[in-house]
Amino acid sequence: MKMLFTQPLPLSLYIHYPWCVQKCPYCDFNSHQAKNDLVSQEQLYLQALVKQLELTLPMIWGRPISSIFFGGGTPSLMSVEGFDWLMSQLRALLGFSPDIEVTLEANPGTVDVAKFAGFRQAGVNRLSLGVQSFNDTHLKALGRIHDSQQAWLAIEAAKSVGFSNFNLDLMFALPAQTLEQAMADVEQAIQLAPTHLSHYQLTLEPNTPFYRQPPVLPDEDLAWEMQLACQARLKQAGYQHYEVSAFSQPGRECVHNLNYWQFGDYLGLGAGAHGKLTLPQTAEIWRSQMPASPGAYLEMMQRVPQSELNIPPRAMGRWSTVDNQDAIFEFMLNALRLQQGFDLSLLSERTGLDVQIIESKLAQIELENWGQLSNNRLQLTEKGQNYLNTVIELFLQ
Repeated sequence: MKMLFTQPLPLSLYIHYPWCVQKCPYCDFNSHQAKNDLVSQEQLYLQALVKQLELTLPMIWGRPISSIFFGGGTPSLMSVEGFDWLMSQLRALLGFSPDIEVTLEANPGTVDVAKFAGFRQAGVNRLSLGVQSFNDTHLKALGRIHDSQQAWLAIEAAKSVGFSNFNLDLMFALPAQTLEQAMADVEQAIQLAPTHLSHYQLTLEPNTPFYRQPPVLPDEDLAWEMQLACQARLKQAGYQHYEVSAFSQPGRECVHNLNYWQFGDYLGLGAGAHGKLTLPQTAEIWRSQMPASPGAYLEMMQRVPQSELNIPPRAMGRWSTVDNQDAIFEFMLNALRLQQGFDLSLLSERTGLDVQIIESKLAQIELENWGQLSNNRLQLTEKGQNYLNTVIELFLQ
């Protein structure tokens, strides 16, 4: 069945900054410990980002950018001067939506008032602070470079320069953590009044020090008790649980992440960055992936000719098309995470495919009481949310 896209998809921009002060033992993100020559590396890296964007522009002509997310790594390590230059290049090359959301991930141990002020003046209007915990013992066990006092100071510094929209990352089920300690972290977060909270369980990911030498973690029953208790407290404090691990004040959902979960388009710039771009004129969805190593990425970008005009620009990273089956699976993989469900028409808009393709799957979801269909809208039941992986697996077939 041929894909048919009837309206343009929203478009976001993801920019990866790959360096950290040090690598945390639980982290499986594409991050690399910064070396002494980071200043010179940064300049080359920012130039490479702009070159990658310039060569990808033919795929996104005329489409406004609804959000930009600087992730990592630790983007707050970037110099304010370098960040300001990069933002000026982005404005020159792209059309920004009037209400564009620009998020910067920040480590509380790498920022101060002056740096926050510089980032805000350069165009950042939303921060995402990787606090993880307010307990010094747990922060030390996680290998974080900040302590609880630095976390508080960083948040207050952000507020003092005018940041009113910010996210806090919190983890639970940490090494030797008790239910009371998990609740205390949430309580302290609520006191700081973030507009958004990402609250997720620590998991042991392959190829990390924690996976090779696992710390003692709370058992499954205790971790589940922590999750339910923390979710109840956040709801009581007025936070809406709108995605599996995302909570926000009313109207403060993360625009960038919502675009992911609703299978919108996004251009990924930088080392290890992934992207998804739809070309309605050819009825194709393209995936891209850049080399993970900063050195390999820079070498590739120096090698790519400025005259590379292929669509997509295959000389940069790996590009592949998404077939019908994968489009359906990837859409459901993301959209089923939304707690309020989604309108089935969104599937057609974002994949170009008819909803009839999944009618039998939808019938099975209702039969198993995993979800309910009402007014063309699918919403998972509590049972379906508890069996989310099983529901998603239906669409692998």
